[in-house]
Amino acid sequence: MAAPRPAPPLPPRAAQDPDSAPEMSLGLEEHLSRAFQDKLRLQMVPAWDSASLLPSRRLLLKRREVVEVERALQAQREDFQQRMEHLAQRRQQLGQREEQLRDDTIKFNAFLKAMSARRQRAQQRAGEERARAAQRGAEALRLQQELERLQRRRERLGQRLQSLRVFGDFLQDVRAATGQFQDVPSMLAHFGALVEGRAVLLQQVEARQAALAQGRAQLQQCCEEADSELTSSNEEALQLHARLEAARSDVLKGETHWAQLQGAAAQTTLLLGQIRMAVLSLFQLTSMRLEVPKDVALEDTEAQLDVLLLCMQDLAAICAELGLCSPVPATTATHPRRHRAVTVPPNQE
Repeated sequence: MAAPRPAPPLPPRAAQDPDSAPEMSLGLEEHLSRAFQDKLRLQMVPAWDSASLLPSRRLLLKRREVVEVERALQAQREDFQQRMEHLAQRRQQLGQREEQLRDDTIKFNAFLKAMSARRQRAQQRAGEERARAAQRGAEALRLQQELERLQRRRERLGQRLQSLRVFGDFLQDVRAATGQFQDVPSMLAHFGALVEGRAVLLQQVEARQAALAQGRAQLQQCCEEADSELTSSNEEALQLHARLEAARSDVLKGETHWAQLQGAAAQTTLLLGQIRMAVLSLFQLTSMRLEVPKDVALEDTEAQLDVLLLCMQDLAAICAELGLCSPVPATTATHPRRHRAVTVPPNQE
């Protein structure tokens, strides 16, 4: 049997370029498939003339062929297993390399973002520095202008002081003449305090005069309001007195009407009691004569009236059947009937 051909080496570019990992795995699978097919092509065993060989010889030859085929298949299985393990290792290495490259890419992107943020912060700081420098320049220019203005004011004040020196000499003469002050500023402060006190006193006098005028106006208004309130109070007192007299007459009328109502109520109560007693007497008489429900309370007048009405309706129906009188109209009671029908005993029919 021919020896198995070795598999061609893997292309080195697949291990170096992580982006071509899918193409490399596809090429490896095709390569292994072709190598496996080549190894399965066993060397043809020379044909023997079965007629010239003994059966035992043919059996030995067949067994030898089977053993060689098994041996070749075992070698091919081991080689294929080794290649598959090597391929799995390569795939694992490529996966690890891909993960490492992905991590490196993420780190590089983070580094780029950090560098971009630093560059932006540096640009922002540079802009702030330029703005501060411009602000300092503007502040320096403003201070220079302020200094020039103060110098001009100093010159003007010096000129004015020179022109007012005569008044200073006059004030010195006044201080010396009075003999009460140590220097001119204390004298000026004293006179300034006097002027301020005079102004305060004038303001107080004006405020008190205004308050006095306002008080007079309020007093006049209060007097007018008191007079109007007194007039309205007198009128209201007269109206209240008239209303009191009218209320007293209404009370007398109400008391009279109440007494009449009480008398009418007493008469109505007496009449109602008489009606209740009459209904109770009729109910007891009916109970003695007819078979009516016995569970009616003595205080339930409406139930007793219902029973009496049922009795009258039954008697009217009997009379109508006998042709003696017209039927009695139905009851107009608002509450539901709770009693059984009234029946006449057989001995009274």
